Amino acid sequence: MAFREGLRAWKRIFWRLILLALGLLGLLLYGLPAVRHLEVLIPMGVCPLARMPLLRDNFTGPLHPWARPEVLTCTSWGAPIIWDGTFDPDVAQQEAVQQNLTVGLTVFAVGRYLEKYLARFLETAEQHFMVGLRVVYYVFTERPAAVPRVPLGPGRWLRVERVARERRWQDVSMARMRALHAALGGRLGREARFVLCMDVDQHFSGAFGPEALAESVAQLHAWHYRWPRRLLPFERDARSAAALGPAEGDFYYHAAVFGGSVAALRRLTAHCARGLRRDRARGLEARWHDESHLNKFFWIYKPAKLLSPEFCWSPDIGRRAEIRRPRLLWAPKEYALLRG
Repeated sequence: MAFREGLRAWKRIFWRLILLALGLLGLLLYGLPAVRHLEVLIPMGVCPLARMPLLRDNFTGPLHPWARPEVLTCTSWGAPIIWDGTFDPDVAQQEAVQQNLTVGLTVFAVGRYLEKYLARFLETAEQHFMVGLRVVYYVFTERPAAVPRVPLGPGRWLRVERVARERRWQDVSMARMRALHAALGGRLGREARFVLCMDVDQHFSGAFGPEALAESVAQLHAWHYRWPRRLLPFERDARSAAALGPAEGDFYYHAAVFGGSVAALRRLTAHCARGLRRDRARGLEARWHDESHLNKFFWIYKPAKLLSPEFCWSPDIGRRAEIRRPRLLWAPKEYALLRG
């Protein structure tokens, strides 16, 4: 009898611990700030000493990963993760100017997102994005006449591409890859050598220069860059073209910023558009829409460069010691107003 009572007591303790762990995980995932601050205790990993001298940037040459020992500065396949202090911005700028680059920047501004965010996005881009280089902005919208006429510096141009108005915001997100693929195969692909694709509901807050360019570029997600792989929000429905297995996936990448050469982006957008079409034909929709397919692509075809969360940061997370100089800041999310 005493043995049975003792066993019941241990079972109660066991299940209480399980519920406590699940509760803390839920708070971590869904937003209690005090619990989210515990993320800083999760180690990011360290770039192996033998690999550090081999890390190079296509504009700055040798990088300085040892300048940031508190963060992960390289991937297992040898790609650099760009943090403030690991590169020389002056050298990067000089090299980009010598190469006489034209850089494309694409953004989708449809529905209420146009009035709410586009003007500030473009105004701050003029202050911080690829300053001193030729830049061509491509704004995709269903209302070209409503695009604000932001004053542009010399050697910087604004193109407006009309897109169809989608019924749901999820469809807007998923149609982006198809529209980008077509533009990259047309005028945008002829005008620019490198292209960065961004969300409109953010604004520039610091220098965003040629150190962010490479053959293919992925952005570490600000909310997930410290999480272990099994907790990352990859698509797990095996029926989806975006699905990743439990042992698959390197990092979780944010679709708010991605880029590369025109050829590399044509491959990426074709892959994602094809996966989205396949899912739709099967009546499926990946958990995070085009971002899920983007993560599948970068698992198969590893990016040449990763941007640290400094390049796309959420102020809602709060201060983090490793985030020295945010380049791009998320705007407050007002989904009920903007997606209604």
